Amino acid sequence: GLFGPEAHAQRANRTPEQIQNVGVDQKLDTTIPKDLSFTNEQGESVRLSQYFDGSTPVMLTLNYHRCPQLCRIQLQKFAESLSGMSWTAGDQFEVLTVDINPQEGPEMARKAQERYGTSLEQPGATLDGWHFLTGEQDAIATLADSVGIRYKALENKEQQFAHPAAIVFLSGSGTITRYFTTLNPAPGDLRTALVEASNGTVGTVVDQAFLACAQFNPDSNSYSASAFKVMQYGSALMAIVMGAALFLFWRREKEELETAHEEGLDAVVDKRT
Repeated sequence: GLFGPEAHAQRANRTPEQIQNVGVDQKLDTTIPKDLSFTNEQGESVRLSQYFDGSTPVMLTLNYHRCPQLCRIQLQKFAESLSGMSWTAGDQFEVLTVDINPQEGPEMARKAQERYGTSLEQPGATLDGWHFLTGEQDAIATLADSVGIRYKALENKEQQFAHPAAIVFLSGSGTITRYFTTLNPAPGDLRTALVEASNGTVGTVVDQAFLACAQFNPDSNSYSASAFKVMQYGSALMAIVMGAALFLFWRREKEELETAHEEGLDAVVDKRT
């Protein structure tokens, strides 16, 4: 749908005309333009390419800081979910929050970063990897289009926008791997989506095993074990175990036959001598 199952806040005070053509077109497996220029919360000019090192996954949100309701709810819940993870932004992953309002500058972005930092268990460490970017209209529109986020300015409402709530997961090279359209993402699902986006560069063997057997449900924005995949991998594991057992049995039988053969030869030699 255009909005996640929990994103009713945006629609509550919007008429059908205001939210028309607003939503998310999922562009999985496409790569965003990383040469776009923005300004970070410190007022420094940056390029998106600075946040993509080829291996570290990235989570992207598009919001604006004068948003009366939806953005504050989304980013507040997102901060709480980040706090529920054992991983830290700037270490296993990066986070980009890009402002869709070109009239809002780095000072407002910095205040937003500080505001959501109060919901983090480790604000100092996490905020090092959670970057709040502002930019010109062309760069914002190009980025939004590349990830399929459709938003629009509201008529007769100065500097207000109708927009969806979404988290876009990207690989370290900038390829889109997953979308979450929920206001309350579970920390475990964020972690699994990051493992998926990293293509194995982050996470444990357990993470990889779960991902191999998991299936993503776009309605609930969550991963769960797929019975079919579990059976597939279970059958493959059983075949490997059976093969290993047969190999060990064959090797033991071969060793016993060789031993018996050697003992038989020794007995013949003893009789002749």
